[in-house]
Amino acid sequence: MGGDLAPLEAVKGVRQYLAQSPEAHLLLLGDEAQVAPLLAEHDLPAGAYTFVHTPQVIDMHEHPTKALREKQRSSIAVGFHLLATDKIDAFISAGNTGAMLVGSLYSLKPLEGILRPTISTIIPKENGGTGLLLDVGLNSDCKPEQLNQFARMGSIYAETILGIENPRAALLNIGEEESKGNLLAQAAYPLLKSNPALNFTGNVEGRDILLNRADVMVCDGFTGNIILKLCESLFGITQQKGIDHDYFQRFNFENYGGTPVLGISKPVIIGHGISREHAFHNMILLAQKMIYTGVMQQMSI
Repeated sequence: MGGDLAPLEAVKGVRQYLAQSPEAHLLLLGDEAQVAPLLAEHDLPAGAYTFVHTPQVIDMHEHPTKALREKQRSSIAVGFHLLATDKIDAFISAGNTGAMLVGSLYSLKPLEGILRPTISTIIPKENGGTGLLLDVGLNSDCKPEQLNQFARMGSIYAETILGIENPRAALLNIGEEESKGNLLAQAAYPLLKSNPALNFTGNVEGRDILLNRADVMVCDGFTGNIILKLCESLFGITQQKGIDHDYFQRFNFENYGGTPVLGISKPVIIGHGISREHAFHNMILLAQKMIYTGVMQQMSI
């Protein structure tokens, strides 16, 4: 029920996914009065899903913690309960981002040894490759030890899900030299450099983000979120100006579905509020891949 275009685009995304994966079984959460007619209209195969009526909706403007506490019959609250009690294997929503993050942190405990979960975003490289940037908004203020763990989790995700062999990890900084940066960057560098689980290649600067300098780039969530929103604007500008280029098309968030929360026990994928059917389809595909590969369990320390 979450998102600006819900529930229609979510239903269309489910239909698109089931057309390619007839063996799958999905559990759909929503207001039956709104969703049931759409399921019938789009002719979803009855045996391919189970529907759970959740009459409450957490709106985008609501305070996430308060809303989760007061709206126990919302799709997000029920979804996290089902995930925490092993009734489902992964949870996807394009609803209230704050509620999804709060639910991830408090309904599912961090993996053993993980100080703080994180969220990442795909970075399209100019050479056709793919990079990963994290954190992009979950942890605005970070400690050096957290950046060290983000790099490790990001490297596992890049290798297992993105198919990047021995991914190069780097610290986003204001210069290439080891001594550059603020206190966080200066303290994080030696931790990353001495981590045997990383293929650490040093610092990268802002101009390197879209180039083939590193596969996994770590920073605090404040910096990462600004970069994420800047990258989103690139796609919007090219659309407004009628620029049709394969590279800029790769900045369309719908190609990647949503953002996974890394460092928790089960896959939780957060979609953009304006997600359409293609994004929902790709979110389900990502969840499926995360389940089958067991990528989350590999991140325990």
